[in-house]
Amino acid sequence: MSGKDVLSKFKQDLAAYSPEQLRSIPEEGVWSIGQMYDHLIVVAHEYIDNVAVCAEAKEDPFLEKTPAGKELFNNKGFPPIKIRLPDEMNAPPNNSDSQEELIDRMEKLIQRVEHWESQVDEIPPERKAKHGGFGWLNGREWLDLVEMHSRHHLRQKEELESYLK
Repeated sequence: MSGKDVLSKFKQDLAAYSPEQLRSIPEEGVWSIGQMYDHLIVVAHEYIDNVAVCAEAKEDPFLEKTPAGKELFNNKGFPPIKIRLPDEMNAPPNNSDSQEELIDRMEKLIQRVEHWESQVDEIPPERKAKHGGFGWLNGREWLDLVEMHSRHHLRQKEELESYLK
């Protein structure tokens, strides 16, 4: 499944939520469905921004991933656990976008993913940008990270939907 496929599934599923369901925070410390979508969109744009950085970067074959980055890419995804970032990196996502605004933001994100999917193989793999936890990633890896991160949030989406029942 490509990043575009996972994001398209998220976009398609947006139609099922009422405004109340999008904004409902089920309990303290748990995001609403709308916040999860906001997070997904913001982070994916950050990752795609780094694909663009790689397109312009100098080649350096000696820049490597961290052990966590190597494990992530060897496993082709995040572990099936909840991941909590440090508080300074964990501000609550936006919870005010309407269904229409989220759909529009998802469409723009999917367009960017499509653009870079058609371009990324032209970026030499020795051109890299640094991820704070995973080390130095090339353009293909940043684009793959969009898919892995989005897929990771499918589990969260299912959990949040269980609160709606």
